[in-house]
Amino acid sequence: MSTIFSKIVAGEIPAYKVAESIDFLAFLDVNPLAFGHVLVIPKKETDYIFDIADDEYMGLWVFAKIVAQGIKQVVPCKKIGVAVVGLEVNHAHIHLIPINNVSDMSFERAKLKFSDEEMSKIAEEIREAIANVTNA
Repeated sequence: MSTIFSKIVAGEIPAYKVAESIDFLAFLDVNPLAFGHVLVIPKKETDYIFDIADDEYMGLWVFAKIVAQGIKQVVPCKKIGVAVVGLEVNHAHIHLIPINNVSDMSFERAKLKFSDEEMSKIAEEIREAIANVTNA
């Protein structure tokens, strides 16, 4: 089973990457609920987040925390909301969504569309902010 996320990891499908390590990848959601909505995934394809080995699971959350700190520095919002749904893609992933209200996390809301220029710019800004977080 090769998911769209595995194809992104393999470089077969382009993505607006914001952070990457040996085991994890973070990239902008192309159907975001908010500007700066990021998906964080383990590179190893696992369908259900609670099937991930303990060390990898903890590493995924630490990686997500670093990414969230970068997003928060760039996108004006009260908090970075976190969601794990796992129904739309059979590859474990964490949604990091800039929010100001609880309703900002509703997956029933219409998805937003941004230009390639807007997506590239926010991805670059988040990458730079993450670099500052990790170098602090």
